[in-house]
Amino acid sequence: MSTNAVDRAVACTIDFTRDFQDLITRYAWGEIWARPGLDRRTRSCITLTALTALNHHEELAMHVRAALRNGLTPDEIKEVIMMAAIYCGVPVANHAFGIATGILREKGLLADAPR
Repeated sequence: MSTNAVDRAVACTIDFTRDFQDLITRYAWGEIWARPGLDRRTRSCITLTALTALNHHEELAMHVRAALRNGLTPDEIKEVIMMAAIYCGVPVANHAFGIATGILREKGLLADAPR
């Protein structure tokens, strides 16, 4: 996950959410992503698939950006979502394509207009 997103989340911590923030900072954003068993590109592919399957759209947008930073190309992101269409369902993949298209256009990585 991007350091900016982590920093923003930590900055919004209050006493009530402090234990939860500590948990996700250490495990979700720290230990899991730092483990040696998979590279960051592979972890991004898995994360994009899981977030697509579970309809976590806000998280998906953030992780499309992170996947680009982790070295995935727009074509590889497309292939991940294509796999998700078969294994997770066409409606969720359709929504994921919409999110990814917006992010890729925002980053200047897609220039084509709808036909």
